Amino acid sequence: MPFEIVRNDIVNMQVDAVVNTANPNPVIGSGVDSGIHKKAGHELLVARQKIGCIDFGDAVITSGFGLDAKYVIHTVGPIWEDGSHQEDKILSSCYQKSLALAKEHECESIAFPLIATGNYGFPKPLALQIAVREISTFLLENEMQIYLVVFGKEAFALSEKLFKSVSSYIDENYIHSKALDEYGTERLFASRLETRQIREGLKRSNRIHEDVCPTQALKECPNMSVGAAVPIDSDDWRKLLKDLDAGFSEMLLQLIDRTGKKDSEIYKKANVDRKLFSKIRNNMDYKPSKTTALAFAFALELDVDETKDFISRAGFALSHSSKFDVIVEYFLVNRNYNVFELNEVLFAFDQPLIGA
Repeated sequence: MPFEIVRNDIVNMQVDAVVNTANPNPVIGSGVDSGIHKKAGHELLVARQKIGCIDFGDAVITSGFGLDAKYVIHTVGPIWEDGSHQEDKILSSCYQKSLALAKEHECESIAFPLIATGNYGFPKPLALQIAVREISTFLLENEMQIYLVVFGKEAFALSEKLFKSVSSYIDENYIHSKALDEYGTERLFASRLETRQIREGLKRSNRIHEDVCPTQALKECPNMSVGAAVPIDSDDWRKLLKDLDAGFSEMLLQLIDRTGKKDSEIYKKANVDRKLFSKIRNNMDYKPSKTTALAFAFALELDVDETKDFISRAGFALSHSSKFDVIVEYFLVNRNYNVFELNEVLFAFDQPLIGA
């Protein structure tokens, strides 16, 4: 996915450029600045001294020297006072100018720390909000792999209001269950036992005889599921295949056409890169991951029912037995279709991120 939040030490990121939270003076500061200089070696300090002082909100670029990254982009974040001294504008400028430099030097990937949240004291929830806003805005017009790197969970914080709101929704809707896949997806097909129960229930109501196949039972009771293990003859299979609804790829393209937007507007909003979208467009049988399918549902701004129908075409469902699904549903119910904000919440609750 073009934008990811990851836990790592930024000095170990293998990207074209890492962003350093630099001291305004050509000296080695603490935190991220100290770590980057330590791994890059003395040559980085020499290069930094040649540049001289850097204004707050500005950014400059040097070689990465001993780092895995080709470049280091040095930016000076704001020192937090009380929020009324343009701290938010200065922080926004740090991200904007760093991304502009990365683009100018043809970087395909870049890693940011959560700028100014260390010794400079910028509140982490607000810093996160600004970082996500500036990065997502950039990605709407540009192609680049961007990482927001946090060293540990304590370095990452949602706003208290959002965290409590999501937590409350989870408490009200989350149901524990063990019969789920890794994302808590409900099975789309019934078990053999469930199939027998369909037969017995319909027999008792005199609606079918013992020898009626479950396919016919499903026609009479469309809300029931049919076990995959029940044999169906070739004529039944041909009819089932003939009556199949549009698959995921076909439905995605139809829905994009319905929006009247360009393909690029949708896949960028979905946090999906151009190469993957091209695969989906050119393969009508493409089977996406659940996170990718949901990302497109958000980009298309589908409601809860539309989302369930859409992802079912890729073989997925939403379940209250999955914390991941409940968080996704929270955003759908509240009509918040910002994939990047959703990923903030998913990351905070140790869930997979949306995108591809």
